[in-house]
Amino acid sequence: MAEKLKIKGGNSLHGEVTVSGAKNAVLKLMAAAILAKGETVIHNVPELTDVNIMLRVIEGLGVKTKHDKSLKTVSIDATDITDITAKYELVSKMRASFIVLGALVTRCKEAVVALPGGCAIGERRVDFHIKGLEALGAEIKIENGYVHAKAEKLTGTDIYLDIPSVGATENLMLAAILAEGSTRIQNAAQEPEIVDLANFLNAMGADVSGAGTSEIVITGVKQENLHPIEYATIPDRIEAGTYMAAIVATKGKGLIRNVLPSHLTFYNSKLIKMGANIKLVEPTTIEVSCNQRLNSVNIVTQPYPGFPTDLQAVAMATLTTAEGVSIITESLYENRFMQVPELRRMGADIHQERNHALVRGVPKLTGASVKASDLRAGASLIIAALMAEGESEIEALHHIDRGYELFETKFANLGADIVRYNDESEKSDSNIIEVKGNLNASI
Repeated sequence: MAEKLKIKGGNSLHGEVTVSGAKNAVLKLMAAAILAKGETVIHNVPELTDVNIMLRVIEGLGVKTKHDKSLKTVSIDATDITDITAKYELVSKMRASFIVLGALVTRCKEAVVALPGGCAIGERRVDFHIKGLEALGAEIKIENGYVHAKAEKLTGTDIYLDIPSVGATENLMLAAILAEGSTRIQNAAQEPEIVDLANFLNAMGADVSGAGTSEIVITGVKQENLHPIEYATIPDRIEAGTYMAAIVATKGKGLIRNVLPSHLTFYNSKLIKMGANIKLVEPTTIEVSCNQRLNSVNIVTQPYPGFPTDLQAVAMATLTTAEGVSIITESLYENRFMQVPELRRMGADIHQERNHALVRGVPKLTGASVKASDLRAGASLIIAALMAEGESEIEALHHIDRGYELFETKFANLGADIVRYNDESEKSDSNIIEVKGNLNASI
């Protein structure tokens, strides 16, 4: 039964919102937990579709898991791994699960992992993962849609990534943990989620240095040196940026709690140029406000610490009613403008040519029926609907559920008029889920 969102736009958002744990960090911590025998407990775990998929992936390896949603914890007991295959029906749904390849091949000497899937935002090849594992000494075969890796012994080496791929950096970090000698990853990704993974591994007994810079060094340790731990993941910088954009776009004012401002330095600078006011209230709380029509800005997505590609779509929605013309260049993924046709349905004036989008600000957006094509495009449509005059309906919510925890509830507590309902019910009272102002509401 298809679910949709109904949003009545035009309200300025006011109030406060607490950011959940980072999706892009916790999924990798879950994979890393299979390196150590015993029970590891991860805290600050958001309730997301992607988390559930990763749990099923590692459960398929024979790993025991417990998910306490009320405490936001996941327990992973990887004492025994009884299967080395990560199956297509799961990995195809979420490409982040491909990271079990590195962990499996270094611990079990062999791994069979399906080629990944995920959002259709463009080509994200696994060549760098494969070449890096081969450099470490793994034998790789790709057959019938699966990567089959074998390595009786991995040996540390120097690996240069042609681009600073987050996934490849993470996979190679995990593979190098139990390799003999030192591995140096050059042109490594520098995202905060990479640093979080390194901190997690070091707490477990690994030896990783340089995370957060372009060169990461991993000195291999013995299996017996690794031990289970308790660890809390970092806040989700992309979720924080999404709520910031929504408040600014609706000319509101709100507090964003559980955020690490240093993770959003470049993004914040662009919001300020648009006309937003951003003030640090506490070390992990910022106040965001805007009381004027926004200014146009130019944006080029770049690897961290540049402008995040995951926030490009929400920035575009925010700029649709700005004064003047903005130019957005998507330098990382060729299909990450999939929100453009839907924003046009709402009255946006956007001209796209290849990886460039020219956004000419219009006086207002108007409500329309639109469809999310991927996770971040879905977030951009929510923001556009909140800005728009009238009522909008958004479908394909499964994309949004992959990466935003309790998003209706959080938006409702900022004053949004937002309802999730079953499409086949004609929005009958028995099927509408209202979440206004109740953080305990069911969604």
